[in-house]
Amino acid sequence: MSAAPVPLGSGGKELSKPPTDGISNLRFSNHSDHLLVSSWDKTVRLYDANANVLKGEFLHGGPVLDCCFHDDSSGFSACADNTVRRYVFGSGKEDILGRHDAPVRCVEYSYAAGQVITGSWDKTLKCWDVRGASGPEHTLVGTYPQPERVYSLSLVGNKLVVATAGRHINVYDLRNMSQPEQRRESSLKYQTRCVRCYPNGTGFALSSVEGRVAMEFFDMSETAQTKKYAFKCHRKTENGRDIVYPVNAMAFHPIYGTFATGGCDGYVNVWDGINKKRLYQYSKYPTSISALSFSRDGRLLAVASSYTFEEGDILHEPDAIFIRSVNEVEVKPKPKTVPAPS
Repeated sequence: MSAAPVPLGSGGKELSKPPTDGISNLRFSNHSDHLLVSSWDKTVRLYDANANVLKGEFLHGGPVLDCCFHDDSSGFSACADNTVRRYVFGSGKEDILGRHDAPVRCVEYSYAAGQVITGSWDKTLKCWDVRGASGPEHTLVGTYPQPERVYSLSLVGNKLVVATAGRHINVYDLRNMSQPEQRRESSLKYQTRCVRCYPNGTGFALSSVEGRVAMEFFDMSETAQTKKYAFKCHRKTENGRDIVYPVNAMAFHPIYGTFATGGCDGYVNVWDGINKKRLYQYSKYPTSISALSFSRDGRLLAVASSYTFEEGDILHEPDAIFIRSVNEVEVKPKPKTVPAPS
């Protein structure tokens, strides 16, 4: 990837009343500027990101490893106490959708299938029908064994991509979950941190603990597979030594299809994957970037600045959430310049 000159801006406005321990994920709603945040402090918090107001807080029996919206009035969480929970924000009502046999690492809601999909360290994927009768035995649609512990999930349309320990990648069609459509191995040599599908549905990006991102395509034809590539990011050279940082988070811009990455170096970079260019780098945040999310219209970017314990239990900056107003120049692909005929 070639790097454009790096303009720097402010980090954005900081949300008040942030979580008091590591931020595991944050997500904007598909319907508003509401932001759902999960944390190791055993809470899921609901913010109005525009108004900088904490609208709700839900306490769990253990650290919360992921969260997602159902619609603007309700959401789901994945908890280290092995439970999958559902919340109705207005009433404060909550119930347990179901359980895994180990901490639940990921939760996604599929609008296409009307199902909640969870991935766990028990090496399974589970699908839940939230429209079913109440009680876990009525809501579980199916359990699908995975080769290893589930680390990251991503959805686009009816496609589901599952990234596990051991660098395994499974691609499913939600309409037929009996077996994966594709079983792959990550093209990156080190542990997968994050997988995110392209908004146009043609493939997915993978990030690793070793400062790299891979751009992959679903189409297995030779022509399509020649387009895949990987690039280095979130690293620096100090005294002739390469220092490499995990790439914890990725988020695609909903309009332009460009994407942001966040690393343990405290930086957020924006990339144009098609033209293989870095478009922007935001000024350094106080500590590691643990999660990123663009709002539905791409006007806002939520950044979780939250130490991810990559260097053990050391003194670190407090956990914080920054809301950036996104300028078009930061995320819009630059047209390729064609030299004028001589």
